[in-house]
Amino acid sequence: MRELWRRLLVAWEGLSRNERLLVGIAGGLLTLTLFWFALVMPLVGAAGRAASDATAAEQQVQAVRALRERFDEVNGRLVAVEQRIRSGPTGEIFTTLEQMAAQSAVKIDSMEPRTSPASEEYRETKVQVSLKGVSLAQLVGFLSRIDDAPQLLSVKSLRIRTRADKQELLDVTFTVSSFEVI
Repeated sequence: MRELWRRLLVAWEGLSRNERLLVGIAGGLLTLTLFWFALVMPLVGAAGRAASDATAAEQQVQAVRALRERFDEVNGRLVAVEQRIRSGPTGEIFTTLEQMAAQSAVKIDSMEPRTSPASEEYRETKVQVSLKGVSLAQLVGFLSRIDDAPQLLSVKSLRIRTRADKQELLDVTFTVSSFEVI
């Protein structure tokens, strides 16, 4: 290393004043270029990545907040439904539906129990109800009574068809679920 340094000094001393000036400027430009590409550019790139990472992290935080709000909303509704199940009256769903149908001036054509998946906390009772030849007003009244019942009842599926013989009357099939605490 000393030998190389000594050779460089000898070569430097052998240069004229103008040559030394040109070599000095070239060396300075080379040093500035190396400084720019080795230090400044990586720092600028890292700053840009940090800014984009911060923006992405902020977006993720906003998404988590929105999910938390949605979770709290759904959890609140779940608590309300569970409270309604626990505090609501229990009873035979067939009897309840027959009483509501009578109050709505609807004649039930058939009611068939349906199987439902087992749960550790609740027992779900499903009934498929068929109505033949009901008016739209009767159907709406009956479904409103089901929705407003003190016992938690839920209409899971609904199929409505107009009758071929009387267009103003409907044939309706729907499934109603009831829940009880086990």
